[in-house]
Amino acid sequence: QVQLVESGGGLVQPGGSLRLSCAASGFTFHDYAIGWFRQAAGEEREGVSCISRSSSITVYADSVKGRFTISRDNAENTVYLQMNSLKPEDPAVYYCARLPRSLSGCYMWNSKYDYWGQGTQVTVSS
Repeated sequence: QVQLVESGGGLVQPGGSLRLSCAASGFTFHDYAIGWFRQAAGEEREGVSCISRSSSITVYADSVKGRFTISRDNAENTVYLQMNSLKPEDPAVYYCARLPRSLSGCYMWNSKYDYWGQGTQVTVSS
């Protein structure tokens, strides 16, 4: 069955870094774009970044441009989100999700995605 498992969350000080991982299984990983989303307490889920099947297309939310970098390793069936210069507004549960194979490119709208991981908590505090 399709599984997406996030890891790498934790507590970091403002200005610090974390690298999130999304390990995929149960499907042909290189045929699917993957997105990262986040949801803070009391807020709606929002798109953070996405990466196309071949990594040729990456998209970032304005709030994370220049600080976060998405990448994928198709040999390892894993997508990464390198988060640098973390800010007090970045804490949330971070989720990865799979874009259906019928859609090319990548999208930041969570309604497009069909499978989701359980999420990993990111906390930014001094």
